[in-house]
Amino acid sequence: MLSFDSAHLNEQFETVFSASPERSFFAPGRINLIGEHTDYNGGHVFPCAITFGTYGLVRKREDEMIRVYSLNFEDVGIVSFPVTDGTYDANHDWANYVKGVVALLRADGHAVGGFDFLLAGNIPNGAGLSSSASLELVTALMINEVYGLGLERIDLVHLGQRVENDFIGVNSGIMDQFAIGMGKADHAILLDCDTLHHDYAPIKLDGYDILIMNTNKRRELADSKYNERRTECDTALGLLQQHFDVASLGQLSVETFETVADKLPETLRKRARHAISENERTKLAFTALQDGRLEAFGQLMNDSHTSLRDDYEVTGRELDTLVAATQQCDGVIGSRMTGAGFGGCAIAIVAKEATEDVMRTVSNVYEREIGYAPTFYVASVGDGARELVEEEVK
Repeated sequence: MLSFDSAHLNEQFETVFSASPERSFFAPGRINLIGEHTDYNGGHVFPCAITFGTYGLVRKREDEMIRVYSLNFEDVGIVSFPVTDGTYDANHDWANYVKGVVALLRADGHAVGGFDFLLAGNIPNGAGLSSSASLELVTALMINEVYGLGLERIDLVHLGQRVENDFIGVNSGIMDQFAIGMGKADHAILLDCDTLHHDYAPIKLDGYDILIMNTNKRRELADSKYNERRTECDTALGLLQQHFDVASLGQLSVETFETVADKLPETLRKRARHAISENERTKLAFTALQDGRLEAFGQLMNDSHTSLRDDYEVTGRELDTLVAATQQCDGVIGSRMTGAGFGGCAIAIVAKEATEDVMRTVSNVYEREIGYAPTFYVASVGDGARELVEEEVK
């Protein structure tokens, strides 16, 4: 994983833009402890911000040109466009996330001028830890502060989701942007995606690590079956609304759903069952973590993966191999995929004294079954998007 310090980033900015940066910002990635594919179904999620993410160094320009450069995509070079260019351009690659933030802010009537913006991220690209939402939030926060727009943090969260939905074309829910914008060190967030009511829960994993395990299978969210799953859930909801007065799948209990489940086609029944049961698991997991019942929390993680594999069908061979190998290791409380699926990452709660052995064992199994090695990270839970003082860049 890449690491950065302020001196290095400042030096890179000066090399690229022939001037010194004026301000620095950071937006983390996120993991979701449990509650997958529930956010766009009006259910609950339980994410937390992590301590690696996206750094952004900026200098205002006197004209209306925007120039962006990423240390992660140096082969792309500087991408330049005027602030008036509000169109998606495939040739601009990752810079479309920056362009989308600018375009929607201007469409909302905000005055945004030119800037030079250097970005550097240590979220593994395509790993499902939400590098895109991290990029959206670091850009939105930067523009809000540099141009004094006066937007509230929740406004930036909504803006990031709109960029994803309306500009990039990924029909995602609000969880990623919310966790990244509203994260709090050493806390996870139980978020009702229907109302945005949220509660912070201290993460007290004394003697345990949160282990992130990257399949190293690239997962391109916009090209995956993500949008297909959302459509299936919307169709299932429409059929269920013939029986119940509900606005989302998250408003149904498993018990209520099962009274009419056999009236749905098999695929839609499975998709709805996952969304509804996962919502209940997430609320139970929040209580279990608050009460320090880690064994119960871990079992709910395991059950979540089973549902994602069998009912939602978003795991795949790589994630299933990783999770199955992890669940069989001593010292593992629970393990599941995290993120949209179709590759990306899994997480596990592992006793600290067992972490090294778990990584070694799982790596051997995975490499034998899949043909290449996974990558492991021990996660720390950090604060949400913020402006940095110099000593915070590390």
